Amino acid sequence: MTRPLDLITIGRASVDLYGDQVGGRLEDMASFSKYIGGSPTNIAAGAARLGLRSALITRVGDEHFGRFVREQLQREGVDTRFVLTDPDRLTALAILGIRDDKTFPLLFYRENCADMALSESDIDPGFIAEATCLCATGTHLSNPVTEEAVLKAVRAARASGTKTALDIDFRPNLWGLAGHSEGESRFVASESVTLKLQSTLGLFDLIVGTEEEFHIAGGETDTISALRNVREFTAATLVCKRGPMGAAAFRADIPASLDEGETGPGFEIEVFNVLGAGDGFMAGLLKGWLDGEDWPTALKYANACGALAVSRHGCTPSYPSLAELEYFLDRGVRTPALRKDRDLEQVHWATNRPAEWPDLKVFAFDRADRFARMAADRDADIRLVSRFMKLCLEAAQRTARGRSGFGVVCDAGHGRSAAFKASGSGLWIGRPTNEVNANSAECNPELGPDFGGLADWPLEHTVNARIRLADRGSGLDRQIGSLIRLFSSARRNRLEFLLDVVLPSGSPNAEHELGKAAESVYAAGIFPDWWKISGARPSAWKRMSEEIEKSDPHCRGVLIGCDDATLDELRELFNDAAHCDFVRGFVAGDAVIGTTAENWMGGSVGDADAVAEMSSRFAEFCACWDEVVALREGGLD
Repeated sequence: MTRPLDLITIGRASVDLYGDQVGGRLEDMASFSKYIGGSPTNIAAGAARLGLRSALITRVGDEHFGRFVREQLQREGVDTRFVLTDPDRLTALAILGIRDDKTFPLLFYRENCADMALSESDIDPGFIAEATCLCATGTHLSNPVTEEAVLKAVRAARASGTKTALDIDFRPNLWGLAGHSEGESRFVASESVTLKLQSTLGLFDLIVGTEEEFHIAGGETDTISALRNVREFTAATLVCKRGPMGAAAFRADIPASLDEGETGPGFEIEVFNVLGAGDGFMAGLLKGWLDGEDWPTALKYANACGALAVSRHGCTPSYPSLAELEYFLDRGVRTPALRKDRDLEQVHWATNRPAEWPDLKVFAFDRADRFARMAADRDADIRLVSRFMKLCLEAAQRTARGRSGFGVVCDAGHGRSAAFKASGSGLWIGRPTNEVNANSAECNPELGPDFGGLADWPLEHTVNARIRLADRGSGLDRQIGSLIRLFSSARRNRLEFLLDVVLPSGSPNAEHELGKAAESVYAAGIFPDWWKISGARPSAWKRMSEEIEKSDPHCRGVLIGCDDATLDELRELFNDAAHCDFVRGFVAGDAVIGTTAENWMGGSVGDADAVAEMSSRFAEFCACWDEVVALREGGLD
């Protein structure tokens, strides 16, 4: 029987604040990156990245962090119907750091937090029955209220034929066995915890833990003895994680040595951060198990996911997509420091981007200099520029009507209010950085000479860089250094990157120049999420498509720049480009604005009419593109 969900996890949900500085004490951390966290939350997100249909049962607070957890899970593809809002408690918080390859300070803020109020009444047996597997984690057995919720869910799973899995996930601090400053502690012996765990072991089909976690479950500090004690309580498959030595699965009696269990290949890599690695391992293991793979294959998936997790910053952000996992298993380890493997990191970035844009229709109103000249010519208040840009945003939103696939390009100078208002609206948002050239710092004073100013940008803003190709040759060599720095800063700050290539006017060699420019960009290690190309014709689109397919098949696509085109010219241009699969939309600016800006600033057109005029023209462009998409989907000759 096929069920709507592959996996439901239940338990902790938190916000992780990860120290950005590596190699120092948590006391000395100066800045933090914010991610979702908590073992079941991490597992659900990691499993979704691997293609499993996953869901989470938990509680979050009725505040900004609670909304962040829910929204981020949705971006990861996790079903959040039972991510419940607690009106009285705050979302849990964890603060983490990377001291060295063996020390990872961890501070939990979980006093009376939302997920620890998860109750029996929150569990819907009908929802549990939708899943092939329910995965619980040990922390929620530490409190009578959450224990009742977990046990109700597990019993409902067994009653409905849903498989059950337990990640022991032993944190002494969260069982009250260690102080606040000992969040990273992995083992403290406790007879009461051992008895509590043993009372539940018989409810599970799969039990996973580190050697220390089986020590607490088995009540012995010798791993074989502990596993044998656990086996007395359960017929479950036991998977013992062994760090750099991989893991071993035991389906029946426990042998004399861990080496006699079923194993999968391990990976010799550099350990950067162990926090959350076990959750990545669990996601990979569940992927293999629920797909019906044998245990050596499932353990191979799990070991690979764990290896990728320990190589990167953060928990959930470090987990691989299925495409990345397959790429890694096929290609193997090229450098032990996986986060420094350029090609692997590109696959990781490109296949885990949070939003899908199958096609994109963009209204660009970033010509603040032009609008400012209009205002000056009329001795008008310069503040009119900001007001007009907000009208442009309103026009884009009117055309979009809340539908996906629409965007704007707006600067954050005069357009600051419009850019910030667009955030969170569902629009794709591009933000120009001016042209990239040898004197890029002077062109971008807001960004600074090292482009460090990108750290101030919202994550949903896309960095828009522009390069101009000279009449003879690409003219790219003198621009490539600045382009590398800008792209690197964008990636460091988790911002997507659009490269706008301006071809020489009327160039007879556009195909050659565009192709050589793309080759140079990719050879420099720059992988634009988007390209924007203006003035190209069929042969150039074909060459661009071939270059992207060869160098970055995960590229989001190419946008057609069409500022100077009439509707008839536009239709021809779109039809030419439609034969290239990587052409995914267009960017129009002056052609949409037309004479509206001049008339509005001159007082002959009011706000409402200005919005209506621009929305109508933008809608015509969008309809023209939609015709091309329909033809493409129907099959082009």
